[in-house]
Amino acid sequence: MAMSETSLASRMLLPVLAALKKMRTALFAAALIASVGALAALTWQIHEVRRDNVTVAALKNGDDIAIDPRSAAPEVIIARSIFLLQRDRREEAQSLVDASGTIRNPKQRARLLYNHANARIRDAIAAVERGDNDKAIPLTRLAKDEYRLALRLDPDAWDIKYNFDVAMRIVRDFPGYEQEGEDLPPDAPKKLWTDLPGVPKGLP
Repeated sequence: MAMSETSLASRMLLPVLAALKKMRTALFAAALIASVGALAALTWQIHEVRRDNVTVAALKNGDDIAIDPRSAAPEVIIARSIFLLQRDRREEAQSLVDASGTIRNPKQRARLLYNHANARIRDAIAAVERGDNDKAIPLTRLAKDEYRLALRLDPDAWDIKYNFDVAMRIVRDFPGYEQEGEDLPPDAPKKLWTDLPGVPKGLP
């Protein structure tokens, strides 16, 4: 009787063991598929990083490589922006700033704005040195706006703070000064710091 009961129990366990074996095989297959998928994703990410590094290096070397700011990596956008600014292609560079909403990292977006503000300040300083204050004032104001936004994105960036201070000394901000649409007499003095000993050389 005992032998018969043992045999019956064994027969009842066989389907359970078979089901467990199938489940283990299915779990193993799922884990294998997941591993292959993760490896493929990692391989693609490595490929993209290498491609971006090649593009950045080429731009630094002076190769004119067009990019799509909607899909390009932030590092590529910044490198392309620097390339354009160095060649006085301001409008093309501005289009990258306009599309910079794709840059999620605030420090990287701040860097892009900082580079553009620096270019404007260099142009403004050159205009002041030529005595072209009418050009220096709007350039400096645009630069200050970009520095302010960059500082909101990266409040601890010392370089941005320093260059913003330089911009503030080129054209002072006074509440109510030159309001939008205000008519000034032709002989009104330009409110520039023309009595400054000089703008720090080499910066921004």
